[in-house]
Amino acid sequence: MSTLVSYELEQSIATIRMDDGKVNVLSPAMQSQLNAALDQAEAAGAVVVLSGRTGAFTAGFDLKVLRGGGADALAMLQGGFQLALRMFTFPAPVVIACTGHALAMGSFLLLSSDLRIGAEGDFKIGANEVAIGMTMPYFAVEICRQRLAPAHFQRAVMNAQIHSPTQAVAAGFLDHAVPAESLTTAAREAAVGLVKLDRAAYVATKQRVRAQALQAMQEALAKDGLQRKS
Repeated sequence: MSTLVSYELEQSIATIRMDDGKVNVLSPAMQSQLNAALDQAEAAGAVVVLSGRTGAFTAGFDLKVLRGGGADALAMLQGGFQLALRMFTFPAPVVIACTGHALAMGSFLLLSSDLRIGAEGDFKIGANEVAIGMTMPYFAVEICRQRLAPAHFQRAVMNAQIHSPTQAVAAGFLDHAVPAESLTTAAREAAVGLVKLDRAAYVATKQRVRAQALQAMQEALAKDGLQRKS
């Protein structure tokens, strides 16, 4: 298996970077390597900084697998949504440095993290499922509902409105947008600040803040028929 994800641990900060040489599709292989990197970060008790390659955070699921249908497509969907849930409940702060385009499942990863900083530029951020003929899964609706600004929620979900990084801040996909050349520094500085917070208090507060949304997301997975059997 080729190396799609790199991992570096320094001063209690785990930097995880996706790079498939293209648009960082969340293929089964990419998901597996992301989960392995998160395993390392969790074992180290590290704050996570997740980024993509220049110009692309991730364009979402691998459409070749998705259009092929069957067990492979189902497993990829389950894996992607479980990855989002893992980030949503991760026992340490998760920062995303959004290096470019973040579409479909890529935008849902933004919505599942704790702090999102995006590179300014001619990039597209949003949920484009309806535009490409897909009904939004219940899970995707709920992950959007818990983070997007109310005035933008329906336009983003039903109208498949795509945002520039600056527009994405107003909509709620991002917290900040900075010049591309400043992104790495900004994400690192944010992570350093989060390292200083009391971890037990942070995690307990995260659980309280997200309990209602988490329940809605888990119920949505059942509606979608995407819960993994234990």
